[in-house]
Amino acid sequence: MDTKKTAKNRWEEAYAEKDERDVEFSTMSGVPVKPLYTPEDVEGEFEEKIGYPGEYPYTRGVYPNMYRGRLWTVRQFAGYGSAAETNERFKYLIEHGQNGLSIAFDMPTLMGLDSDSPLSLGEVGTEGVAVDSLEDMERLFEGIDMGGISTSMTINAPAHVLLAMYVVAGEKQGVAPEELTGTNQNDILKEYIAQKEWIFPPGPSMQVFKDMLVYATEHMPRWNTVSISGYHIREAGSTAAQELAFTLSDGFAYVEAGIEAGLDVDDFAPRLSFFFNSHIDFFEEIAKFRAARRIWANVMKEKYGAKDERSMMMRFHTQTAGVSLTAQEPLNNTARTAFEALAAILGGTQSLHTNSFDEALALPTEQAVRIAVRTQQIAALETGAANTIDPLGGSYFVEALTDELERQAYDYFKQIDEMGGVVAAIENGFQMREIAEASARYQREIEEKKRHIVNVNVYEPQEESDVETHRVSQQVSDEQVERLEKLKESRDNQQVEKCLEAIKDVAEKGENTMYPTIEAVRAYATVQEICDAMKEVYGTYRETPVI
Repeated sequence: MDTKKTAKNRWEEAYAEKDERDVEFSTMSGVPVKPLYTPEDVEGEFEEKIGYPGEYPYTRGVYPNMYRGRLWTVRQFAGYGSAAETNERFKYLIEHGQNGLSIAFDMPTLMGLDSDSPLSLGEVGTEGVAVDSLEDMERLFEGIDMGGISTSMTINAPAHVLLAMYVVAGEKQGVAPEELTGTNQNDILKEYIAQKEWIFPPGPSMQVFKDMLVYATEHMPRWNTVSISGYHIREAGSTAAQELAFTLSDGFAYVEAGIEAGLDVDDFAPRLSFFFNSHIDFFEEIAKFRAARRIWANVMKEKYGAKDERSMMMRFHTQTAGVSLTAQEPLNNTARTAFEALAAILGGTQSLHTNSFDEALALPTEQAVRIAVRTQQIAALETGAANTIDPLGGSYFVEALTDELERQAYDYFKQIDEMGGVVAAIENGFQMREIAEASARYQREIEEKKRHIVNVNVYEPQEESDVETHRVSQQVSDEQVERLEKLKESRDNQQVEKCLEAIKDVAEKGENTMYPTIEAVRAYATVQEICDAMKEVYGTYRETPVI
């Protein structure tokens, strides 16, 4: 007699007699969730699909000892107002236990505009730090040893300019490019898909990406040239499977760009990193991270012929979900962020940003930032979550969900390949349509109360919350523009023009634009001056609307 089958039958009969709550039993992404998972739900052999940490396919983590050896990096995103103000916030974070910096730039900088541009009006320093020139970058890191700290820069379209500024600012501190440690986000493909902050058309943007990749491979062995980002794809409304699929397909496009540039895959792939969102659906997020590592390892080995284990190891930074934060009763966001952080930790992240509870209202206050940092420290030192590696590995539910997300991702890869690749799919609006449909579906579920969000469509607050918020004054913009005007008057403008002409000449010839960009930065050319010079060669881009 099959006693296991008999036990299962007994449970099924007992379950059928009980009532279920009237809610949607599925993940946020719409994956149906069964009432119970058993060994029958798990596919494949243990060593083939799950295995051991630090070993292919890295489902359980990229290092053999994971957090028992070293905890994840606490890397809080920070930046507002002027470079001097952000410098003070950086020092505050370092004093309170942060061990890696992550720079948030303001919208003009992200769009390749200077603070004195008419298009920058009202945006200077409001959602990140204003960086117009090398002078700002020097001020940003005044009193901070650039050789002793890892820095992540969330910058995409003008990433080559900001990297050049970072390199020259480091040199002025006596730190060679070879000694700099950190990451450029530099994920231009997801800009077309989700965040919509581009300067050039996709083709030229990929050429600039290649220029940066080649430069960093040759001169910056400790620098990650790109952080392939699913975060903004998820914030735009994608499902977990779409975040997984579109992020990894972008990553594969960057691998192919490096190979096309003449690099061996193992010369640059070890320095590719990823940036994921950790949303509120706890188990789905953990499964997503595990599936991502397994897919990346498999494709890098089987399709691109990677031989270096580091090329197959997906290392990633995680940020808790900004879109999960509510303006209603914002203190409750502390709980949301804690659960999302724990999912990232159990999913094996290498570094983590925890959102502040007040970010649905404004830039975070110092108190809110301190609580966000303490959330990570409590998770690391008090919960026991870091005591064993991949503690949910082998869970029938988590393994089945990992397999399902992996399957959905491969389905998307096939569709993108059939369209001619990532750039062709972007130009056809494919990823954008998929995200728009997923976002609309999720919004309907909230409105119909098939999904519950505490304080929004259930347990709605009875009174307004009174929370202190951080505001950036107009004086910041006025002073930034004044400094910029003085810089333009005091620098050698003939040398600046000479450098800008050199950039245009190199771009027209299809040569590496990083070298003349570095020289232009040394001459204190601004972000917009450099980007405008390149626009004269590359042109601009307008996407096909997705309806």
